[in-house]
Amino acid sequence: MPYYYFDYYYVVLVLPVIIASLIVHARLKSTYSKFSKVGNARGITGAQAAQTVLDYYGIKDVQVVHTSGKLTDHYDPTKKIIALSDGVFGGSSIAAVGIACHEAGHAAQHAQSYAPIKIRNMVLPVCNIGQTLSIPLVIAGFLMGFEPLVWIGIGFFSFVVVFQLITLPVEFNASNRAISVIESNGLLTFEEKLGATKVLKAAAMTYVAALAVSVANLLRLILRFTGRRR
Repeated sequence: MPYYYFDYYYVVLVLPVIIASLIVHARLKSTYSKFSKVGNARGITGAQAAQTVLDYYGIKDVQVVHTSGKLTDHYDPTKKIIALSDGVFGGSSIAAVGIACHEAGHAAQHAQSYAPIKIRNMVLPVCNIGQTLSIPLVIAGFLMGFEPLVWIGIGFFSFVVVFQLITLPVEFNASNRAISVIESNGLLTFEEKLGATKVLKAAAMTYVAALAVSVANLLRLILRFTGRRR
């Protein structure tokens, strides 16, 4: 069997990053589980915390609504809603306040035309195409021995990497906004704020892990193709 059927680059580049990513996600679940069981001293719910952030930034056209599930919280700029999950919307835990304020931070980014989020929205359509077509194009190019098709597929996949790279400052900035409002409005005590910060940092690291996996896969595709040509 030719050596290239054994994906050496996957084992060396991708697999270690995937393992690290699994550890990061496990840490998020553990951190969220810990601080979702600790109530805040003021008894503020996630919905109230999100509304506080909206009021802080003078945002009047965004609604805070409930959505089912766990860790399904998100901001939808097309519908102008902050959707908070079961444990966050009506929950008064430290984790609930942190997550709710983070999602409201995204609403503030849109309201203030935060540059990275505008760039991310511009890249999003190409990223969606890349996620769908990149690997099939690379495989088809390999099988047909058609080099341009492989590079087109790799090019589409690179847009996925770019999108994830741009996502990092968006997520970190939303968390910074959340902590800033929590501090300025006294939503949490100092110790509680530290817990919320841990939750948000653990969540942010999942985006870093996703980027690392995509970069590793991109390098793998390039090295496998260029190695096969040699």
